[in-house]
Amino acid sequence: MKKEATKKEAKKKEIKAKKAPKGQVQKDQPGDEYKMDPRPESTPDDPAAGRLEGKVAIISGGDSGIGRAVALAFVAEGASVVLAYLDEKKDAEETKKLVGKAGGDCLLISADVTEVKSCEKIIAKTIDRFKKIDILVNNAAVQYPQNSLADITDEQLDKTFKTNILSYFYLTRAALPYLKKGASIINTTSVTAYRGSGHLIDYASTKGAIVGFTRSLATNLAKKGIRVNGVAPGPIWTPLIPSSFTKKQVAEFGKDVPLGRPGQPNEVAPSYVFLASDDASYMTGQIIHPNGGEIING
Repeated sequence: MKKEATKKEAKKKEIKAKKAPKGQVQKDQPGDEYKMDPRPESTPDDPAAGRLEGKVAIISGGDSGIGRAVALAFVAEGASVVLAYLDEKKDAEETKKLVGKAGGDCLLISADVTEVKSCEKIIAKTIDRFKKIDILVNNAAVQYPQNSLADITDEQLDKTFKTNILSYFYLTRAALPYLKKGASIINTTSVTAYRGSGHLIDYASTKGAIVGFTRSLATNLAKKGIRVNGVAPGPIWTPLIPSSFTKKQVAEFGKDVPLGRPGQPNEVAPSYVFLASDDASYMTGQIIHPNGGEIING
């Protein structure tokens, strides 16, 4: 018991000591994790329990950030993972190496999820390699801050909606014929879906749409025994942050939530493990809120 208490105290100190982001920017979305300082924390904190043994999971935006942390958490629980990414090859290859070190099986697929055929390719390659799909995590996203609605161009609007919500429709639709009873779909939404964001109007709108998509699809698929849930992270230290904001904004990122700091990807990943596992067998149409203590009543 004393040894266990010591471990808990060490864990508390580790959480308190998490490094704050330094001021930095990246010019391209969705950003590169290998350029970030400090690097996001992706590896699982807790020992695995084999809750996803033998499962096959597809994760869009799986090369870095939350997607990488979810992949590593799934692998720790016994799953094989398919990671779809756009063009962040270095991050994707690093994630694959981390999965390999953890003893997991990983398939990387470079694909533009804003295109229907690319989403169909992801599913086809998954079936060709693993013969089944048990878990689908829709996670890809972009965000482009603007001070005014008038500043949001048609091109930006089109890209944001195609990436953040239409891709969820495309990938899920392509996966549905292969999802059987007990399968789990998990959609990444955001705290901005509930409280809004004055400088991320289009982004927050897509995240609100994801909540509606999650709840509606959950109702639609309930009789088939396929569960659909979502996770709404708050300020999490991912490549989207330095590729979206100014150095000053990045340096202050996450300090306004009750816990006073941004979260790490591996602090969000356990929510996905829970929703993917049989521990959440009586949950569908629900959203989990790892957001640093912000009360959004959603």
